[in-house]
This record gives sequence, structure tokens and C-alpha cells, in this order.
Amino acid sequence: MENGINAYLMEQFRIPAVDLRTYSPLTLAYIGDSIFDLIIRSLVVAEGNARVSDLHKKASRIVKAQTQARMAEILRPLLTKEEEDIYRRGRNAKSFTMAKNATVADYRKATGVEALLGWLYLKNEFPRLTELVKAGLSGLSSDCGGTGDEGKDGA
Repeated sequence: MENGINAYLMEQFRIPAVDLRTYSPLTLAYIGDSIFDLIIRSLVVAEGNARVSDLHKKASRIVKAQTQARMAEILRPLLTKEEEDIYRRGRNAKSFTMAKNATVADYRKATGVEALLGWLYLKNEFPRLTELVKAGLSGLSSDCGGTGDEGKDGA
């Protein structure tokens, strides 16, 4: 897929292209957090109609920093050198906020994953983004510590 939703939006709103190397890792994580949340919410909704509070609980178990940190460990061996560099920049970024109920290490790993997903999204590399999310969710579901919801294949 050469053009994803980001390219479409930039075209529709007549926003000129920006060199992704100019974005801070926290900016990449900002958009990556939203993209990951959208993917997970889409998968949860695809499982069928349910009360919104139940949908939220399912999605929240997956998008929390602790779960994303576990995903980071699953994904790192699969990353290209360039992807690893983006992940590392995100993980090492100095954020002034912290997730509730997360260790500093988990929060940083989660930020690295979000930065990577944001970078792939902004590059319009949705097939690779999806491949990594699927691999992460699959690894979580086979991990004995998984929540049981992560591996539902709908992507």
C-alpha cells in the first residue's frame, strides 16, 4: 500500500510533506499511540457488539504500557536496523509524563514501540506496521502472562 490514511489526509488538507527525520521521538510516539489504540479498538469491535465499557476494558488491557513493553521484547528481534534505531530513540526519549501503574522501564519501552508505530504510519508503511502489531499480539497470546485478548486475529 503506497498511500495510507496519513497520505490521504495530507492531500485532502493540502499539507506539504515533512521530512520524518525532523520529528522528535515523542512526536512519533504521540501519533503511534493513537494508531495502536485505533488498531486495537478496531480488533475489539470486530469481535462483535458489546457494551462500550466492556470494549474499553478489553482494549485497555492491551494498550497499557506494561503490555506494550512486553510487545517490545517480542518485536525487537524482528526489527530492521532502521526500525531498531527508531525504537531506541523513542525508548530513550526524556518524557515529562508517566503512565499510571507502570514502571519507568515499561513506560520507556512502550514509548519506543509507539514511536516505531508512529514512524511507520507517517511513512505510509501500513503493511509493515500491521505485520509488527500482528506479531506482537501473537507473541502476547502465546506468552503465558498474556491477558488472553491480545492474540485474537482480526488484523
